[in-house]
Amino acid sequence: MTTINSTRIGESGRLVVFLHGLFGRGKNFTRIAKDIAPEFSSLLVDLPNHGESDWTETFDYVELADAVAAHIAEAVDPDDQPVHLVGHSLGGKVAMVLALRHPELIDRLVVVDIGPNAGGSTGVFDHLLSSLAALDLDRIESRTDADEALQEPIPEAAIRGFLLQNLRPTSAGYSWQPNLGLLHSSLDIIGDFPDMGDAEFDHRVLWVAGEKSDYVDRDDLPQMRSLFPRTTLLTVKGSGHWVHSEKPREFVSALTAFLSRP
Repeated sequence: MTTINSTRIGESGRLVVFLHGLFGRGKNFTRIAKDIAPEFSSLLVDLPNHGESDWTETFDYVELADAVAAHIAEAVDPDDQPVHLVGHSLGGKVAMVLALRHPELIDRLVVVDIGPNAGGSTGVFDHLLSSLAALDLDRIESRTDADEALQEPIPEAAIRGFLLQNLRPTSAGYSWQPNLGLLHSSLDIIGDFPDMGDAEFDHRVLWVAGEKSDYVDRDDLPQMRSLFPRTTLLTVKGSGHWVHSEKPREFVSALTAFLSRP
């Protein structure tokens, strides 16, 4: 059984479970969780192969969704169920599969800048994973060393900072927390979406897209609504793929309005 790590923020209000994207960790949503308190409390989940959660031998969206569902059922008091579920990118796909397979656990669903398709290129992630794997950790004595070594292949300081949150000191030196090998070899699967058959989630769904991102296209709305018929699409102006970090104020406003709606 896959052990999943999560962090609880807040003690009052309806519970919102957050699922991060590729290379992320639950704590990436800390600011959002604090901003929606005390109206809502939050559970920030480290997906398998990320953060402090277990690694898996294979990558499979159904298995990941079932593992997260089991964690929610075990970690969340029955009185706090069903929960609201928010997933970004990779976490958005896990969230969609979870809602379709375990609708009794989920009240409202928020999917951030990803769809139930193979939309968006994984080429940038191939480059990032290759760059991290090429880093000689035996020669790294600090995160500053790692940051300097990654400046040429990854010139964007913000992206390097996001990735380097996953570098951890150990008694034997530095190591990566995410399962880089599995994630790299599974990029085709990560970029795809499983066949969910006739499954349908008939609760309210907010589909959030970044205006500058290519991961969500309005033409995908019919496919989205075939699985989630009560979907509302919201495009956040000026935002790229990481909507919650690029436009946190707008994201919190949209999230609280959607989750508070009768």
